[in-house]
Amino acid sequence: MELTIDILTLFPEMFNIFDYSIIGRAKNKGIIDIKAHNIRDYTLNKHNKTDDYTYGGGAGMLMTPQPIVDCIEYIKKSSKGKVIFLGPRGKTFNQSMAKKLSKEKELIFLCGHYEGIDERIYKYIDLEISLGDFVLTGGEMACIPIIDSISRMIPGVLARNESFTEESFYEGLLEYPQYTRPECFRNESVPKILLSGHHDNIRKWRRKQALLITREKRPDLFKNIKLSKEDKKLLSDD
Repeated sequence: MELTIDILTLFPEMFNIFDYSIIGRAKNKGIIDIKAHNIRDYTLNKHNKTDDYTYGGGAGMLMTPQPIVDCIEYIKKSSKGKVIFLGPRGKTFNQSMAKKLSKEKELIFLCGHYEGIDERIYKYIDLEISLGDFVLTGGEMACIPIIDSISRMIPGVLARNESFTEESFYEGLLEYPQYTRPECFRNESVPKILLSGHHDNIRKWRRKQALLITREKRPDLFKNIKLSKEDKKLLSDD
C-alpha cells in the first residue's frame, strides 16, 4: 500500500465518490486505501449528538471534543499519519502542498461542520488546510478535491508519470495548449509544429506557450517562476 487515508466525518457516504474512476481503480489495485469513519459512532451522548451550543452565546452549533478526540485516538492505534483539519485558519492548499503530502504513507483528515470545532480539539491536529477564502457547507467539500489531488501523484495511480508532471500547476505553470483529431476543425488547424515529429522543437513550443499563458492569465504565478536561459530566449523570440 502506497498511501492510507483515514477520514473523520459526519457523512461517510460522501466519500463513496472515491470508488469510481481513477481513484477507484487505484483502490482496487491496493495502491491507495481510503477509510471514512463516522464521528457519530464515537459519541457517548445518548442521542448520538456531536454538536452543542457555544459558551458565551452566538449563532450556530459547535462540534464537541469528545467524539472527535476519541475517534482520532482510535485511528492513531493503527496510523502514524498527520491529523489534518479542513478549516479557515489553515494554509491555502496548492500543488506544492499536494506534492509534499503525496510522499506521506498515512494521512488522517478531519472534516468540520456547523460553526467549527471546540478549540480544545486543536491540540490533536498537526496541520490545518483551507481550500480558499470562501464558505462551504462542510469539510467534506474541501476534503474530496484535496485527497484527489494528492492521490493522483502516487506512483501507479495514473497510467504514466507524464500525466501529472506536465499538468497545470505541477511546476508552477499553467499547461500548454493541446490538440487531438481532427487535424482541422471548422477551418482551424492544429499548429504545424505539433505535426512535425521534431520532439525538441515541440518541447520548446510547449514550454513557450505555457510561459506565455501563465504570464497572461496568472501573473501571480508567473512572478514566482525562476526562468532558465532557455526560457528567457523563448520569451524574447515572442
